[in-house]
Amino acid sequence: MKTVEEIVAKVLGFKPEQINDKSGPDNLENWDSFSGLILVTELEKNFKVSFSLEEIVEVKKVGDIKKIL
Repeated sequence: MKTVEEIVAKVLGFKPEQINDKSGPDNLENWDSFSGLILVTELEKNFKVSFSLEEIVEVKKVGDIKKIL
């Protein structure tokens, strides 16, 4: 199973070591609404979960994803 950082890095085109709990749309230029949808899909597949709309809207950074998982 991949880590959250590995998935975010893959989707957004970064190295996993460049991603941390404070990484988010405000400081990662490639994190836009479209890549956010791809990210949700990849996270759901990898962790075998289904995020609610409320959970998706609450995510402001990688640390938020980890809290939800």
